[in-house]
Amino acid sequence: MYSPTADALWQAMPFDSRANTSGDEVYFATPVAQAREADARDLMALGDIAFWPDGHAIAICFGPTPISRPGEMRLASASNVWASALGDPKMLRAVRDGDTVTVERLNGDA
Repeated sequence: MYSPTADALWQAMPFDSRANTSGDEVYFATPVAQAREADARDLMALGDIAFWPDGHAIAICFGPTPISRPGEMRLASASNVWASALGDPKMLRAVRDGDTVTVERLNGDA
């Protein structure tokens, strides 16, 4: 899926960050500043990988967050969905605040 957000993140890779957690969400700062896209949303589906413009962060929900209503995965504000998880995102439950996160291109292209 192409989007201006995906392109901006691709150009910034590789980068390291520190994980933050909020309920069943992992998010981490990026070196990217990107505007909210027209199709940005706060409700996520399992496997959505989003960019949260308000925090310049990547956010991945794998269950409810503290602001979710029953049966939903809700981010703090509308975010740009730019990718989908390749595996089971519920494995992110093992991530702890402060863990190092490395974001790099899967195929290693420069």
